[in-house]
Amino acid sequence: MRTSNHLIGLLNFLTFLLSVPILAGGIWLSTRANNSDCMSFLQWPLIVIGVSIMVVSLAGIAGACYRNTFLMYLYLWAMFVIIAVLIGFIIFAYAVTDKGSGRPVLNRVYPDYYLQDYSGWLKDRVASDGYWGKIRSCVHDSKACAKTGRVVGGYPETADMYYLRKLNPIQSGCCKPPTECGYIYVNETVWNPVNAATLPSNLDCNIWSNDQAQLCYNCDSCKAGVLGSLKKSWRKVSVINIVVLIILVIAYVIACGAFRNNKRMDNDEPYGATRMEKARPTRIHF
Repeated sequence: MRTSNHLIGLLNFLTFLLSVPILAGGIWLSTRANNSDCMSFLQWPLIVIGVSIMVVSLAGIAGACYRNTFLMYLYLWAMFVIIAVLIGFIIFAYAVTDKGSGRPVLNRVYPDYYLQDYSGWLKDRVASDGYWGKIRSCVHDSKACAKTGRVVGGYPETADMYYLRKLNPIQSGCCKPPTECGYIYVNETVWNPVNAATLPSNLDCNIWSNDQAQLCYNCDSCKAGVLGSLKKSWRKVSVINIVVLIILVIAYVIACGAFRNNKRMDNDEPYGATRMEKARPTRIHF
């Protein structure tokens, strides 16, 4: 009984420490929502889960150390709910980012992004006219395209140097025209158009503008770039969540044993050999 109580107290202390990365992950997503990913709703459930794990872990530590049955009972129910919510959150994050990724481009290190490669709820939300206006403004205000500019030896980088860069999804989708359009590189955000009659059927080729306030912010490739950036961010946070979930489940199983021990002690129930003798009483009574 003491061993299980001490172990659950230790595990809850570890869980309390591990709730910090969850909370940090929510805060990290919040900063990216303002500066990079421009989607500001997923971080709040994560922050709530992190704070809840902190509070419940403290209740579990108190219940195990002070053998408080009520706190342990409250802890078990709260932990069950948190585990269920965390499982749902992980499944949701993977489900909405399951499809879609950049397409490799010949003689380019960076991939191109296409909206038709994505599907599901997240794509519909990002691509909706009402929501995209806010995301577009966020991408523009983040200066993601302006940050792609580089100077090498006092001169702007050449096309061959640019083609060897590892652009992030937003820079690839929003700050340049799709490669298939055949635009001629001038600098990172200026591309000379070709004969309109030779442009492919991709509508983004006509949407591209050298106006630094426009670029490809209204292109489907930009929406796909935002989706690609979200996928990377959410997957990174989900890895941390899975590790914490495993530890939470282990702590929950041990907590169930500690809770049963506390109830037996409170009810003065016998243990070990004495308990087994009372479970099989003799026919002789005194």
